[in-house]
Amino acid sequence: MPELARPGDPDLVARTADAKAKPSMTSRLARSLETRMLGLALAIAIALSVLSPYFLTRNNLFNILDQSVVVGLVAIGMTFVILTAGIDLSVGSVVGLTGIILGLAVKQVPIPLAISIAVLAGAGIGWVSGLLVAYFGLAAFVVTLGVMAIGRSLAYILSGQTAISGIPNSLSNIVYASVLGIPMNVLVLLVMYALAWLYLTRTKGGRTIYAIGSNKEAARAAGLGVLFYSVVPYVVSGAFAAVASTFSIAQLLSADPLAGNQLELDAIAAVVIGGASLAGGRGSIIGTLIGVIIMVMIRNGLNLMGVSPFWQGSAIGTIIIVALLVERLISKRTAR
Repeated sequence: MPELARPGDPDLVARTADAKAKPSMTSRLARSLETRMLGLALAIAIALSVLSPYFLTRNNLFNILDQSVVVGLVAIGMTFVILTAGIDLSVGSVVGLTGIILGLAVKQVPIPLAISIAVLAGAGIGWVSGLLVAYFGLAAFVVTLGVMAIGRSLAYILSGQTAISGIPNSLSNIVYASVLGIPMNVLVLLVMYALAWLYLTRTKGGRTIYAIGSNKEAARAAGLGVLFYSVVPYVVSGAFAAVASTFSIAQLLSADPLAGNQLELDAIAAVVIGGASLAGGRGSIIGTLIGVIIMVMIRNGLNLMGVSPFWQGSAIGTIIIVALLVERLISKRTAR
C-alpha cells in the first residue's frame, strides 16, 4: 500500500509546486504564438472562402503556395536578421541585382554555375552589410538603406536599363517540375524552412542568434561569438534573396532590374505578423511561414473579390495593424 504523504511533507510540497509551475499541454498550446497565428490563418481562410467560392479550389490553393515562394524565401533571411534586433532593407534590390547577374551569367555558363554565382553575389552583399553593422557599429537601418540604393543602381547599370530576356527554357524546370505532385519551387521552400528551423532551434549558432537579440552584452560576456553571428544573418539574408530571385526568373524567363521592388516590406510584415519582435530575441521560423501564408492569402483573396490594387495596400496594412494589436493584447493576457 503506497505511503500517504503527511501535511508539511517536503516531497509533497515540492510535487505540488512542480504541478503548479508546469502548465498543462493545452495551456502551453494556447500560449504558443505559433498556435495563435495558425488560428488567425485558419480564420482568414474561412472568411475568404465565404466571401469567394473560388478561394478553396485546388487550383487556387496551389496558386497561393506558388505565390508564397519568393516572399517566403526572402522572409527566411529577414527572420535571421530581425532575431538579432537588426533589419535588412536591401533585400528587394538584392533580388533585382542578383537576378540581373543570373540573367547575364546563364548565357555564358551552365545553369548550376550561374545560380551559384548569383547566390554567392547575394551572400557577398549581405556580408558587406553585416561587417558594417557588426564590426563598425553602424545602424542596420542606415547601412541596408544605402545598400538598397546601390543595389538598385547597379541593377540598372548592368542590365542597360532594360529587362534581360532569352533565359534558357530549361531553367523553368526548377519551378514547374514536381515531386509527388508537389511543385519543385514549393518543395524547395518547405525544405528551406525545415533547414532554417533546425539551425535556429538545434544548433549553437541558432541559439547564439537568439541570445544576441535578447541581450548582446550578456551573450558577449558568456563567451559567445557575437561578432561572427551578428554578420551571419545578413549573409543568410542576401543568399536567400538571390535564391528567391532565381525562382522568380525561372518562372518569368526574364530578369528585370525592377524585380523585388518593395519586397522588403512584405518580408518584414510577414516576419512581424509571424510573431517576431523588432527588438530582437523573439520569433520563430514556423511563425514566419504562417505570416507569409497570411500575407499571400489576403492578397489572393482581395484579387478574387475584385478589390482594386489601389485599395489592396490599405486593406492589407489595416489587417496587419489589427492582427498585431490583437496579438499584443492576447500576449499580455496569456503572460499573466
